[in-house]
Amino acid sequence: MTASNRKPRQVLVIAAHPDDELLGCGGTVALHAANGDNVTSVIVCEGESLRYGEDGVGQSDHIQVAANTLGVQDVHTLKFPDQKLDTFTLTDIITPLEKVVEEVQPQVVYTQYGGDINRDHEILFKAMLVATRPMEEFIEAIYAFDTASSTEWAYPRTFIPDTWVDITSTLEQKLAAMACYKSEVRPHPHPRSLEALAHRSAAWGNQCCMEHAEVFMTIRRTIRNGQTPV
Repeated sequence: MTASNRKPRQVLVIAAHPDDELLGCGGTVALHAANGDNVTSVIVCEGESLRYGEDGVGQSDHIQVAANTLGVQDVHTLKFPDQKLDTFTLTDIITPLEKVVEEVQPQVVYTQYGGDINRDHEILFKAMLVATRPMEEFIEAIYAFDTASSTEWAYPRTFIPDTWVDITSTLEQKLAAMACYKSEVRPHPHPRSLEALAHRSAAWGNQCCMEHAEVFMTIRRTIRNGQTPV
């Protein structure tokens, strides 16, 4: 199938907090959008009340502008309180995720790696595994992404990528989307500075002779109906 008659795919990004949805897979999401795929993102926590009080810093606006920058078509914000997912039952988190999964029926899911230092990430990952269990036959692949300043600070370090995606052509879109989160960008050399994110993608990319890349751990891939594995 050529690029011109390629059927658009449904892509779902599941992230815990505003900016997580682009730190690990923003360049890849922009590639999907450029290829005509329909990208939906789910951001589970509101991501501001804990640090900035009830009035917040306008994260809802930042989320939408960042999504527009990447070409994301739809955003679901579940508005769970920041850093308090452990005060809810897992079912409380699974249920709204299941509704989005059923609505979108994605072929590809990108989600937060659950083995880093952020407790919300760990809980969301467990809820995601239930919401995307194999009985949902439309899901072909689930990939976990790393999150700058969370994944690499964990111990033991268990994020071991098996998939490299060349984002050289979309790196600037990713950085522009990150810049929309004015409260989350940090000065260099913090891992969430724009310079460090560019260095990070270069370091990942150079491992596989690419200028810039994002990396993923395959959680599950299913080849159905006699399809040939790629």
